[in-house]
Amino acid sequence: MWGQHLILDLGDCDREAIKDPNRIRRFSSDLVDAIDMKAFGDPVLEHFATHDPQASGYTLVQLIETSNITAHFAEQSGDVYLDVFSCRAFPEEKAIAVCEKYFAPRHIKRTSLMRGTQRTPASNAA
Repeated sequence: MWGQHLILDLGDCDREAIKDPNRIRRFSSDLVDAIDMKAFGDPVLEHFATHDPQASGYTLVQLIETSNITAHFAEQSGDVYLDVFSCRAFPEEKAIAVCEKYFAPRHIKRTSLMRGTQRTPASNAA
């Protein structure tokens, strides 16, 4: 296995919480701690897609020593799309608990992948 990849779609979150850049930064720090990772520098947090109300919101990128955490916070819908990828295993339930604490989603769709476990010849990958 090369790495663990947790993909979370958090639906109908607290809209004020996902618009708060300070809260998002605290979330990033607490998430890194909860899954026993080490941040590699400060998080990058930018407000994107202001031209498109459906997509408008903050995007977070936090490098960790074993890979990265990325998220987009869609303000209009109240949805959060989070990816945690690490070449070292981490407790997914703890990551979910931090998301619930900070954003109070009404729905969570979870996808867990183990990356690098299967090899398909390039000619068959399409």
